[in-house]
Amino acid sequence: MRRKKNIATISDIIVIIVVTLLNPMLSPQKLPPTIPDKVVKYYEPSMTADSIRNAILLTEKEIDEMSYYLRLHNVMDDGYNLVAQYNTILQQRQELLKRKQKDSASKRIRIERIAAKDRPMTAVKMQNGYWKAGHYYTGSLKGEGITRDDKGRIVCALWDADTIVKARRIDSLGVYSGQMNYFMEAAGEGTFDAHDGSHYEGLWLAGKRHGFGFESSPNHQVRVGHWKKGKFLGEKIRYTSERIYGIDISRHQHDIGRKHYGINWRQVRITSLGRKHNNEGLTYPVSFVYIKSTEGTTIRNRYFLKDYMDARNQGIHVGAYHFFSLKSSAIEQATYFVNHTLIRETDFPPVLDVEPSDAQIAQIGGGEELLKRVRQWMEYVERRTGKRPILYINQMFVNKYMVNANDMKQNYNVWIARYGEYKPDVKLVYWQLTPEGRVDGITGPVDINVFNGFQGQFDEFCRTGFHK
Repeated sequence: MRRKKNIATISDIIVIIVVTLLNPMLSPQKLPPTIPDKVVKYYEPSMTADSIRNAILLTEKEIDEMSYYLRLHNVMDDGYNLVAQYNTILQQRQELLKRKQKDSASKRIRIERIAAKDRPMTAVKMQNGYWKAGHYYTGSLKGEGITRDDKGRIVCALWDADTIVKARRIDSLGVYSGQMNYFMEAAGEGTFDAHDGSHYEGLWLAGKRHGFGFESSPNHQVRVGHWKKGKFLGEKIRYTSERIYGIDISRHQHDIGRKHYGINWRQVRITSLGRKHNNEGLTYPVSFVYIKSTEGTTIRNRYFLKDYMDARNQGIHVGAYHFFSLKSSAIEQATYFVNHTLIRETDFPPVLDVEPSDAQIAQIGGGEELLKRVRQWMEYVERRTGKRPILYINQMFVNKYMVNANDMKQNYNVWIARYGEYKPDVKLVYWQLTPEGRVDGITGPVDINVFNGFQGQFDEFCRTGFHK
């Protein structure tokens, strides 16, 4: 009898253990304790008159930049719809701010009722020592919750099976909303609204902007394009038949080695955009041509006048450019250019081609001295011709020497020489996309340029001579 009793005791213990282990899985999920709805009152102080005016001013600046972008693009461009949607949001924000200007109430009270089923939260301590809270069921977090990342920033997130579906994080720089990875870094699609008024919407990787996105800000132009590890690369441009193409030429399209070649202006048509750009067999008309006229104070292009007249006779828009030298004064060069160049009222604005090396710039005293000379040339030529000149430079020059030259960026159209796949992050009128294009009627390689816009904007530029 004693032996059987011992066996029964051991069996009971085993059953108890098994039931205890299986019970959490077999039993239904327990609901949070019953608690009443919660009523919350929010006191919203109205904005001061100065803060409203400042907010309206910043919004207007951002809308201006949006208008510039939308004016130069169409729905075929990457990101156009995203920008257009955000532009609508800006318009609504502006209207709201204007209504607030008329509101004299000192405070507003907003009452919000939080249903009991939405209130229960369970705090869970993570391995890194932080706590996260949410609707916690049988080992994994599901539902809304709050936690901190490894930098101590508060993250409000929606979890599913312990994985963040979407999240919202507020820090000293602004508010991020979107997808996150396991380490609670921005990853995937997300938006960031900075405290300075800028807005980014696009792709992220490991907490940095990475991939396609767009940024709008009252402090700079709209950026639409590709980012890499937080750095903006630029906008990719699609080369379609809707684009406006042109060329720039000099004596090098006539004198190749010891041989001389003419240009058959009746045949000119672009057949190649260079090795880096596949035009898939398409050809494009030459809508404009810039012809080198002078260089320094002693060099003239002997083919300028004939090319100028022949191109105009074929209905091609014509402009002239001067190659800038650091060996003579800017005013002497400007005078030389104007006195030896035919510029008619219907011609495109003249161009100053600035291509000195870093060593040459250092020899004259640096970038500020160079920009001073460039301004002198541009101002003199504008006074003499009545046309505001265009500045031709490369992207590296912009990044290195024009960081603080906001007056030049605003007052003058820019023509960029860059042969990569990304459109430069500046306001520009032309982009020289290759020096090795091919054009029927012209022997040898030719510089190919694309106008920054489409037919409507090009027609306006032809009328006004300035690309706004």
